[in-house]
Amino acid sequence: MGAALAALAEDQWFDRKSAREQPGGLAITEIALANAEGGTIVVGIHDGMVEGTDSVPEHRNQLIQSAIDHAEPPVRTTHRLVPCVNRRGEPDHLLVIDVEPSEVVHVTRRDECYLRVGDENRRLRFGQRQELIYDKGQAHFDGTAISDVDIGDLDDTAVRSYAEALGASDPARVLDARLLRDRKGSLTAGAYLLFGRHPQDEFPEAYVRVLRYDGVERATGRRQNLTADHRCEGPIPAMIEEAAAWVARLAPARRVLDAGGRFVREGLIPRDAWLEGIVNAVVHRSYSLGGDHIRVEVFDNRIEVESPGRFPGIVNLEDPRGVPRFARNPRIARVCADLRFGQELGEGIRRMFDEMRTAGLADPVYQQGPASVRLVLVATALNPEVAARLPSRSREVMELIRNAGGLSTGDIADALGLSKPATLTRLRALRDAQLIDWVGKSPKDPRAFWRLHSE
Repeated sequence: MGAALAALAEDQWFDRKSAREQPGGLAITEIALANAEGGTIVVGIHDGMVEGTDSVPEHRNQLIQSAIDHAEPPVRTTHRLVPCVNRRGEPDHLLVIDVEPSEVVHVTRRDECYLRVGDENRRLRFGQRQELIYDKGQAHFDGTAISDVDIGDLDDTAVRSYAEALGASDPARVLDARLLRDRKGSLTAGAYLLFGRHPQDEFPEAYVRVLRYDGVERATGRRQNLTADHRCEGPIPAMIEEAAAWVARLAPARRVLDAGGRFVREGLIPRDAWLEGIVNAVVHRSYSLGGDHIRVEVFDNRIEVESPGRFPGIVNLEDPRGVPRFARNPRIARVCADLRFGQELGEGIRRMFDEMRTAGLADPVYQQGPASVRLVLVATALNPEVAARLPSRSREVMELIRNAGGLSTGDIADALGLSKPATLTRLRALRDAQLIDWVGKSPKDPRAFWRLHSE
């Protein structure tokens, strides 16, 4: 066991420490893991050698208490002693600490915040720490007061129209009722994003960019295949409507004969599915991340929606339908629900899955990067019986292969964050279902790759 743990590569969820590690140093790794996705720390291995921990029982006990003594608030951990043989050939024990992902942000006693990124514990600057707090739901950016705008900077027609929709006569009281002004009467970020005449003056990246590509891939340089690029700005309600109009115009479609005997244009991807994706992106994006905007990219066979900010809280992307209801921007979500853009019932993702399945298409695929979430809706029919037999994340494997045009087993394993055996299980299941093919000259061909069966 010790030799296997010594050989295991450190990554997002795994770290090794020497038995001589100081409790404060161990706490930094515990904090970083808790602030990210949790993980495991093995104490008693250094420079690839198994030290064990039995020779320092008192110090080992201090390491066990490090998550309480050196973290604020204390990090939730469990520990166990695992038998091993140390480098001297003697029976010994490793200390294995399992760190749970946390719903709150943890810091050291020196008020330093760390986040696990790959195999590193990255110290966060103030802005990055604040974004992490928003992601965890401890604070909401849309409730932040804006000092240099007032009610006169709002679109009076839009505010009055919203008040009338709620049956209220006083727009100012509506703003207070929806917590769009703080106790001092200052407008919040949510109010300006929802009703500002041009919110992009204050939030330059708060817009939706709709792009149309000719074909099924993004080409660059002389092969550039971008045929439409439209920037949708203005207050959130208007921005959603404008983006939806452009996507409806650019979405992949076919000509079909309607009930009246006329040929009409019919989208390959259900409107309700991609519209839900756009609304979710606009309502739940991280507006505190000022360096990026929402992108809706339309291809001949799919629509992709990418939004700044990771999924709030702790989410299992293997089953996106189980994502709990969580509003990163609760004020914006409430107003959009009042305007019938959403229902605040936490069923948007499930409805998206239902729409795609009803149309006989593959399930939506969510891909989470370091600072964004991407939704992929593909106009690919998939037999429900075949889909039910495939291992979890098999559709994600197909999308990775589709987007790249072909990938090796190792590249797919790295992209999924899975072991090679687990990746091969999914690849073989897809091959047996005649959905993908292996291309290579021999079983050990270093240039071998997987591609879609249709290609």
